[in-house]
Amino acid sequence: MGEVLTYNPFLPEVREDPYPQYQALREADPVHRSPFLNMWVLTRYEDVALVLRDQRFSADRTKWEGFQALEGFQPVRSLLSLDPPDHTRLRTLVTKAFTPRVVEQLRSQAQVIVDEALDRAASHGEMELIEDLAYPLPVAVIAGMLGVPRDDRPRFREWSRVLVSSLDPVALPDSDQITAVRAAEDALFEYLSGVVAERRREPRDDVISALIAVEERGDVLNERELLVMLNLLLVAGHETTVNLIGNGMLALLRNPEQLALLRRRPELLESAVEELLRFDSPVQLTGRIAAEACEVGGQQIGRGKLVLTLLGAANRDPQQFPDPDRLDLTRSPNQHFSFGRGIHFCLGAPLARLEGRIAISSLVSRFAELRQVGEAVRSQTITLRGLTRLPLAVTPA
Repeated sequence: MGEVLTYNPFLPEVREDPYPQYQALREADPVHRSPFLNMWVLTRYEDVALVLRDQRFSADRTKWEGFQALEGFQPVRSLLSLDPPDHTRLRTLVTKAFTPRVVEQLRSQAQVIVDEALDRAASHGEMELIEDLAYPLPVAVIAGMLGVPRDDRPRFREWSRVLVSSLDPVALPDSDQITAVRAAEDALFEYLSGVVAERRREPRDDVISALIAVEERGDVLNERELLVMLNLLLVAGHETTVNLIGNGMLALLRNPEQLALLRRRPELLESAVEELLRFDSPVQLTGRIAAEACEVGGQQIGRGKLVLTLLGAANRDPQQFPDPDRLDLTRSPNQHFSFGRGIHFCLGAPLARLEGRIAISSLVSRFAELRQVGEAVRSQTITLRGLTRLPLAVTPA
């Protein structure tokens, strides 16, 4: 008997590089019933596409048969965990505050933030990519959109760090995590409540004021919905971009011929960012609950079962992406899943793409040499894949 294959994202080697495990599962057991986690795990592109688009699969975690409302723990009911019609109503409202025009207006602000960070790096000859650029850029942009004062932004980093841990759908949190998440949530909601009250009195040209003012067929966001939405925008609005910049630059450093190609052909920038998103996705997985019994890939999935769609695995499916383990900045077409698919497609995708393009193109064009000078440290979350540290030596062009 050969070794029984099972999905285990907690192994240190899988946290460091999950793609060999994804490949093994996709080849041997693509619709995998995990006894270890008591859930279904999907690794093929076509199966992931089906589940993300099919309304028989719910985003509402409370519909999972294994969900128990642990004492003191009620998951935040954000856009991420709502089904139609609630999802449709809230998404329609918040989309009005995230138009392409609004995003494009942020371009010059983002470029200034990047230029200032790279000026400092050039003067020192080195930078810690995450601390010096990848994190400050999206935090400053999203905080600016929401009208959060500069002095308050460090507090959001700590709240966000705690709240991100609750995004992992693999297991219910333990009691210590519940306590930490509740404390961060309470602190963030209290802060945002004060900002919302201030905007009600004196509206500004920012997203909070726009969300307060927006109406659709007489329907508005109530106070709780508004606070939950702002919480999601702050956390999701920067964590994925941090990971795009960190993962993307690490991939380029490990594939110097592709880095050199981007230097020679800056017109490849948009294609390059899409390939970096595919190659090492900032969001590795998302969960759905089977709202009714159904079949996926020849397997019967019962009502109430949790289904993990491994976006990072689908992004390496050779049936969809020829030679998927090779970084190819010219790859086309490139219909990856890094921003999801279907009704839950990432609302902030245009902003993440904009910030990623500005950061990566500026690094590549500004410095003749970018060299890793210390260990790249991986974050410990499973849903989000990123770095907490990437030290670089830089030589100005």
